[in-house]
Amino acid sequence: MHFFNLLPDHMLNKLQEERRQFMALAASIGAAALVAGCGTRAPLPGQAPASTAYRREAATHLYRKYPDRIFRGKLPPMLYAIGVLEVEVSQGGRVGSTRWLRGPSHAPEVMAEIERLVRAAAPFPSPPGFGRVQYVDTWLWDRSGRFQLDTLTEGQL
Repeated sequence: MHFFNLLPDHMLNKLQEERRQFMALAASIGAAALVAGCGTRAPLPGQAPASTAYRREAATHLYRKYPDRIFRGKLPPMLYAIGVLEVEVSQGGRVGSTRWLRGPSHAPEVMAEIERLVRAAAPFPSPPGFGRVQYVDTWLWDRSGRFQLDTLTEGQL
């Protein structure tokens, strides 16, 4: 016999209502924490988030630097790795920090190769009017070792 079966109906209803309220509160707190965790960090002083135009300029720079590594045409339905990388570029096009917003943890060799490609591609175009800029792009990586950037992707089959 279950404990709740021994309670009068009015007490059981009150307990059920309190449980519903608790679960609703827990769900809203969880949702708020999830949303808060999805935000991006604020730029440092003298640093600005990249415009869409700068992100396109940076992606074009990488495509020109590595023409043999670009996957031409539509990507296959199953990619080996997808990673979202934030890159800080300072005046003169120097690469400062890199930070994985979402790294392909199952493919650490891809993460290391992408970071190597970004650093070796310096100097990037100088950020317009700011000391530094942060830009974010999604790397779409095929098993062949070729890639597309989401900013310039040709799509996926």
